[in-house]
Amino acid sequence: MELNPNHAVVLFSGGQDSTTCLFWALEKFEKVYPLIISYKQRHSIEIAQAKIIAAFAATPFKVANLDLGIFAAGNALTDTGLEVDTFAGSEAQIPNTFVPGRNLLFLTLAGMYAWQTGSAHIVAGMSQADYAGYPDCREAFLQSAERSVGLALDRNLTLHTPLLHRTKAETWLMARDLGCLDVVIRDSHSCYNGVRTRQHPWGFGCSECPACLHRAKGYAEAFGV
Repeated sequence: MELNPNHAVVLFSGGQDSTTCLFWALEKFEKVYPLIISYKQRHSIEIAQAKIIAAFAATPFKVANLDLGIFAAGNALTDTGLEVDTFAGSEAQIPNTFVPGRNLLFLTLAGMYAWQTGSAHIVAGMSQADYAGYPDCREAFLQSAERSVGLALDRNLTLHTPLLHRTKAETWLMARDLGCLDVVIRDSHSCYNGVRTRQHPWGFGCSECPACLHRAKGYAEAFGV
């Protein structure tokens, strides 16, 4: 099977970063295939929001259903009995919102979907500029994963990570420039605690977990509010 250089799979969580990447991909490629992965994470709100955003963008999406709960020990995103760490992480300490091996698995699934859809590109929203403590967001890992998935499929796959070296403020400005700022604020979901009843200038969330604090700080830096 030949892969189409004008087609791309987007790893799509419904969060701020992947939403921005979805609209980035829509500008770059003729056909875009969002892949939403439901892995028994802490809440299902981000899956619902991902479906809403994909429908708004008029892109056909696929939902892959997994159960990573069997690997839940010490991981607050699949073990609801754990409180979410209140720190963002560092090279010295990994937060309990890190799901070991998740991005490696997700990129493998994206490669499988790229094969199915004949897509030569994968787009993902990992960033190493802001999220310290997540080893599977590092550039070295992503370069290795790109090569490994391509070798596994015996195809030349290109992995795009448009946000890799952007700060959260720069990601907000990118969304503005792509014309999807309102969508990111209104529809995307980043809050680890799944709060969708409190609205802020930067969107919905608890405003207390690291994801909300990071999102709010980036918004303030980007727009001076």
